[in-house]
Amino acid sequence: MRPFPAGVLVFVTSAAVLVMEILAARLLAPYVGVTLETYTGIIGTILAAIAVGTWLGGKLADRRRPHLLLGPILLLGGALSLLIVPIVRLIGSLSWGTGPGAVVLLVAMAFFLPAAVLSAVPPAVIKMQLADLGETGRTVGRLSALGTAGAIVGTFLTGFLLVAAWPTTPILIGVAVVVLAMGVAVEIGLRRSTRQTFPTALAAVVVLVGAGGGLGVERLNAALDPCERESAYFCARVVPDLAGCPDGLTLYLDTLRHSCIHPDDPARLDFSYARLFADTLAVAGPDDAPLDVVHVGGGGFSLPRYVQATRPGSTNVVLELDPTLVEIAEQQLGLVRSADLQVRVGDARTALRELPDSSADVVLGDAFGGLAVPWHLTTVEWAQEVDRVMRPDGMYVLNLIDHPPYRFARAELATLRQVFGSVAVLGPPDRLAGTTGGNLVIVAAHRPIDAAALLAVNRARGGTDAALAGDDVTGFVADAAPLTDDHAPVDQLLRRS
Repeated sequence: MRPFPAGVLVFVTSAAVLVMEILAARLLAPYVGVTLETYTGIIGTILAAIAVGTWLGGKLADRRRPHLLLGPILLLGGALSLLIVPIVRLIGSLSWGTGPGAVVLLVAMAFFLPAAVLSAVPPAVIKMQLADLGETGRTVGRLSALGTAGAIVGTFLTGFLLVAAWPTTPILIGVAVVVLAMGVAVEIGLRRSTRQTFPTALAAVVVLVGAGGGLGVERLNAALDPCERESAYFCARVVPDLAGCPDGLTLYLDTLRHSCIHPDDPARLDFSYARLFADTLAVAGPDDAPLDVVHVGGGGFSLPRYVQATRPGSTNVVLELDPTLVEIAEQQLGLVRSADLQVRVGDARTALRELPDSSADVVLGDAFGGLAVPWHLTTVEWAQEVDRVMRPDGMYVLNLIDHPPYRFARAELATLRQVFGSVAVLGPPDRLAGTTGGNLVIVAAHRPIDAAALLAVNRARGGTDAALAGDDVTGFVADAAPLTDDHAPVDQLLRRS
């Protein structure tokens, strides 16, 4: 094999493995969420596959003629790549959980073999190119560099372009078909050069089987796919009339039931945390007086529309990461943007910097990646930026999910207490007592938080929630340390123990 096609093989197969690695997070998100542990499990498992594949590929290349190995390796790698999506859909639907063990198991079952097989290509190609021992270093260095370059291109191409242009399944099918086609070309070319036959008809059969397999995967994925719309960040679906959202539309993002929407009755809130948000808004200013509200996270846009309906004249600025969610809200959930309901698409940490000082009466934090608040929206530095945007008598209200022993909730309260003069936490009595887990709502402000007034509003609407404030918060926080940009292990704090 000449140097140029040899380099192309190493480049493309290395790129294919990294495409799989990047797409693994999107495929796994509906089943295990998107957390630091998800990415850790994916990266570690794929690296293990690369190590095993490289070692076994080199061992096989020493024992067998690499000319006879290369084609079958590519064909097997392409065939296994076609199985990634159905394996994830079938195994993921069995509900293995969302912890590190579930992530590693799911990645290993779906991605380990195709990544390992394709990683066997570079050592086989290197063995074929080592005709002169005097050029061993140059040959190995060139092909290793091409493999690394392919991995870089595969990473950038997937993360910056492919995911934004196409759903995950067609991208993976395209990668598999490319690898299969390369396998057929290599098998024909190498066997001809060694005077062994590989019938053209058989080559055609392999390509057709690969294409047919891709179509079969597409059909199977359509039957099993939990996504109605797949964005670069979330697997989203809208489900009507579910328990907990009667007569409404429920927006699911990955594993999380995110919003309950009543397009014709925006003042109606069904989720308990949303009602607690409404309680805090009721004490944020005089009854029915307009408020300037910044929403960190849009989702189904239930809260911006609630503010519009209950406090006419208010302004709402929504910081939403995902443009696809804005489209879903407009097309399926009845969102209408206007001068008093503006949407700014982008990461909230950077988008908040563009808002003027002292421009908001209330900042509502309702952003999630899976079950966790994104870590960079939990730190002292983030809270200081929120404080800059808030007016001196404003409030920051944050929704989070945690379970006993509430390590994340306690750390977040410690964080906000370091920036603001007063903090309180609202939720059902059993959660505040530490017996059950779920949503908690934290309120932070420079002025004293009137927990009695909050509970009075809560009772007036028929609520039964409780509040911790003052010394009770001090006891709840205990020895928890504030979160900072340098150390905010949110996913680990959320892990139950």
